[in-house]
Amino acid sequence: MRALLVIAGILVGTQTGWCNQEITPSQAAVLVREVVYNELQDHGHHGFWRYWIQKRSQGEARLEEQIETADGPVTRLERINGNPLNSEASHGEEARLARLLNSPAEQARHRQEYGEDEHRIGRILALLPDAFLYTDAGEENGRRHLRFRPNPNYPAHSIEARVFHAMSGDLWLDERFKHLARLDGHLQENLDFGFGILGRLYKGGWFRLQRTQVGSDWKTERLEVHMIGRAMLFKTIARETSEMRGGFTAVPGGLNLNQAVLLLDEDRPSIPLITPAAYALRH
Repeated sequence: MRALLVIAGILVGTQTGWCNQEITPSQAAVLVREVVYNELQDHGHHGFWRYWIQKRSQGEARLEEQIETADGPVTRLERINGNPLNSEASHGEEARLARLLNSPAEQARHRQEYGEDEHRIGRILALLPDAFLYTDAGEENGRRHLRFRPNPNYPAHSIEARVFHAMSGDLWLDERFKHLARLDGHLQENLDFGFGILGRLYKGGWFRLQRTQVGSDWKTERLEVHMIGRAMLFKTIARETSEMRGGFTAVPGGLNLNQAVLLLDEDRPSIPLITPAAYALRH
């Protein structure tokens, strides 16, 4: 999240005294700017963590273990649909990690993809202060609940900006630490690209991002993306992804990719056995 120029000049740390009081739309906008500034600023000084990830997509549940490094996360698949990997899948994971460690080209691609993901997240976060209008929905357990809708005067030029700007929804902000705790977005109308020729996202799509404080960092603990659309040549596209994360454990910040893989191999902490049925109940 390096898009600091977008919000340069924002003053952080203003003592607003808004807790337990209704705030005006202009005060809500100031709070959002403060939160986004902190999110972007703190990202360059965060710690590094190890955790499990439970993903569900297209009817399949995958349990992974991940370790963060400065060169990007290292991930290993542990279970599919609640079952340990069979011999073929296990050898496939070993071969994939071996390629990562032994191929400079693979490592360069890994770092590039990680960097692109980080920049994309930064660009999307940087949209929040200006792309939406906010109204106060009250204070809930130390978190300010705001409702947002598209700002009609905001010029959304890129595809990702157009998709995000078409959303309405809710966000919850931690007022004490000025961080994002939860963000829910819903697509209220069909969104066309190239007058519908290049593609369309259908109304009713939604996403949810939920975060938790881990030490001095804020980490994603739940991510939901449910979008249906049509791409060029009438190909139907669907993005149905549910993701949960937990078991956060701090790791040294100087780990490289090789050291992270060794740590995955040598130290095997217990990770939850989450069956597809149990996973569905959590959602």
